[in-house]
Amino acid sequence: MPTKGLRYVNKVNLDKDAATEPFLHNRWHPDIPFAGTIKNNETVKIECVDWTGGQIKNNDSADDIRDVDLTKVHYLSGPFEIETAEPGDVLVVDIQDVQPLEDSPWGFTGIFAKNNGGGFLDEIYPKPAKAIWDFEGIHCSSRHIPGVKFAGLIHPGILGCAPSHEVLKTWNEREADLIKACSHMDRDVALPPEPKGVHVGSGEAQTKEKVGKEGARTVPGRPEHGGNCDIKNLSRGSKVYLPVHVKGAKFSVGDLHFSQGDGEISFCGAIEMAGVITIKFSVMKGGMAQIGMKSPIYVPGPVEPQFGPGRYIYFEGFSVDEHGKQHYLDATVAYRQTCLRVIEYLRRYGYDDYQIYLLLSCAPVQGHIAGIVDIPNACTTLGLPIDIFDFDISIEKPAEKRQLGSCAYASS
Repeated sequence: MPTKGLRYVNKVNLDKDAATEPFLHNRWHPDIPFAGTIKNNETVKIECVDWTGGQIKNNDSADDIRDVDLTKVHYLSGPFEIETAEPGDVLVVDIQDVQPLEDSPWGFTGIFAKNNGGGFLDEIYPKPAKAIWDFEGIHCSSRHIPGVKFAGLIHPGILGCAPSHEVLKTWNEREADLIKACSHMDRDVALPPEPKGVHVGSGEAQTKEKVGKEGARTVPGRPEHGGNCDIKNLSRGSKVYLPVHVKGAKFSVGDLHFSQGDGEISFCGAIEMAGVITIKFSVMKGGMAQIGMKSPIYVPGPVEPQFGPGRYIYFEGFSVDEHGKQHYLDATVAYRQTCLRVIEYLRRYGYDDYQIYLLLSCAPVQGHIAGIVDIPNACTTLGLPIDIFDFDISIEKPAEKRQLGSCAYASS
């Protein structure tokens, strides 16, 4: 007798507008209705659109990056009811597989303009740009960044359970306080609730209006539930332990990545894709109190691209910025400087800065905090795998400049 396959709790149609799909939503709010029910200890498949809902196309222009509507993102699959889950429990998410959709074997990496999302180096590299990546089995390559090929560490960028009304109120209050305190800064520091572009799955107009006024944006991860954490090692074989705040958990997942570097240094810097994730769900009754949980806990799986001993070049950065200003133990400044050192190094081979910026966001680079105790300088490192290149980038060999094309840019 043939074995029964795993159940799909939803399937996506990439030809449809994501804003019309009843099993997708793009805000965190406890009143968004369930998109389906999953039994405790059941393993299911969940299809996901890319995080923009199909706004970015497989072409050689970054006009779509320039013109993307960020009020509509992220489109998440769910929320799903997990039977028996109640507030105070812990939802155990066992990631068994993540794959691109068979009829969509490509992804994209983007650099968004500062006034449309920005990124880690957006003040230095403000132009919208993108690279398209083609998938071939476990590997990917790009016509926009030639000379590199690497295996993907495929993972979800976002997973989490819905906040309670009390948790949602806490999020909105503390982020509003931050926006007020930083009103002198010439950039967004947090995104308040936004009615424009809101999608609540099968929710009716009254729910949509309420979520538009109160719903938390999906851009940041948050300690109470996880969300958009972009942890590249949460791939096949990983387990995630999530706090449950509402009855049924209301679990959602999306923002699937074919590959990402530590830190995802450009906004939309992973290789973003539509795909399918296979998850086994189980409920730890009373788990939050049992383990004293204040934020999610992750156990990475055994899958990771392997490079041999001595096959990385590590670059250092310190909390002295590009203008020579000293900062006190600032790991963000240090990591920015680390990334700039890699850009300077790879520029010698013929890549332009935007190609390298995109590459560092999505290639399997290893980012680490080396030291945060030796005042005044934090030190961070970034390990660049040598073997992703089809030419020799080793330190002692003189760099040979090549014709390495260009990433896609916006027309203006």
